[in-house]
Amino acid sequence: MPRALPKNLDRQIMATQRRFVKAMAERLGTMRLDTKERYFAVLSVLVAKLEVSDKSMRDIMQEMMGEAASVILQELQG
Repeated sequence: MPRALPKNLDRQIMATQRRFVKAMAERLGTMRLDTKERYFAVLSVLVAKLEVSDKSMRDIMQEMMGEAASVILQELQG
């Protein structure tokens, strides 16, 4: 794989993360408190898992599927 491809993908990921932060900042003011609490719970768990450097992204995503699924269902019911 050419070296430029991973670097370009890294740049795209970082740009998308900046767009995500901006989009969420704009939405926070209109979100219900219970939605904010659920979102924060999932986000906090994800960040904590990402901070554990010995876990692969695959392992993190598998763990997050179960945790996020219950929150998504709660949000859909609300």
